[in-house]
Amino acid sequence: MIEDKNPKRTPLSELGEFRLIEHLTQHFEMKQKSTIKGIGDDAAVLNFGKKQVVVSTDLLVEGVHFDLSYVPLKHLGYKAVVVNLSDIYAMNAKASQITVSIAVSNRFPLEALEELYAGISTAAKLYNVDVVGGDTTSSTSGLIVSVTALGEIDKGDEVWRSGAKPNDLLVVSGDIGGAYMGLQILKREKEVFKVNPNSQPDLSMYAYIVERQLKPEARKDIVQLLKQLEVKPTSMMDISDGLSSEVLHLCKESNVGMDVYENKIPLDPQVISSCEEFNIDSTTVALNGGEDYELLMTISQEDYPKIKGNPNLTVIGYVTEKERGAHLITRADEKIAIIAKGWNALKNPS
Repeated sequence: MIEDKNPKRTPLSELGEFRLIEHLTQHFEMKQKSTIKGIGDDAAVLNFGKKQVVVSTDLLVEGVHFDLSYVPLKHLGYKAVVVNLSDIYAMNAKASQITVSIAVSNRFPLEALEELYAGISTAAKLYNVDVVGGDTTSSTSGLIVSVTALGEIDKGDEVWRSGAKPNDLLVVSGDIGGAYMGLQILKREKEVFKVNPNSQPDLSMYAYIVERQLKPEARKDIVQLLKQLEVKPTSMMDISDGLSSEVLHLCKESNVGMDVYENKIPLDPQVISSCEEFNIDSTTVALNGGEDYELLMTISQEDYPKIKGNPNLTVIGYVTEKERGAHLITRADEKIAIIAKGWNALKNPS
């Protein structure tokens, strides 16, 4: 079979804004009972009855949050949805709808945006959320993707960042540091490609950490697990900017201190081996890497027996009085003040 080396490229100007929206969203199905009106009007209409509405929004900007030289558009669409749903789950809520807005330059043909929206559609189906609206406009500085996520929660089930109390346990889901090391692998391969465009990278030995960067997952399963275990966290947030930043956020909002134990931080073997390869300290990566989208929470010590031994949850520290501050307890039993050095888009443009 002869490969078509000149795939069809449909200029977006042929469609216009409304036909473009109609084309890209024609296959979205409304599955939630709470979706009264989806795409096609000025706004979505949602009926939550006695439920409380939870809303979160986020931007992904080309050149700041992603590099299209190694981020496939389908993966970008998927990730744009997931990072917003993660915020909903961090509230202990159920995600139900999203809106998607994009600003795009004329260097992107219709087929490129179809790939982006295919990723959005895949994430929406997997997490069972409805795409109910959005906007499109032009951009002179590359691609910008904005997703707003909506969710619902019963009154009293909310988990804020401000509920941690001294003697609570600090718990994290999954493992951390993988997304950052996956990014380092992709950046290195990009530099190799610049030198030798004919090179074909073999990323099989880095599959897990590269996937953590390109296709992260929101921990909807952890929220469901906590309900099954009858554990309601006293505080919770997702790890988007790095463990150190999130610990300090919880400390500030809850007016407490925290001790985090270095030897308790969960690291995947690929993270450890890639850190050795890059000569980077794995604890530094775990503290400052970001984009893992795991859930960081505090729980009452009374609930510890319920999570003890669960492979999805790891106790990494405990909550102290505010005056004691936030510290990392090293493997050598040294106490080091935690400083926020995680991801900051406004200070990290590259």
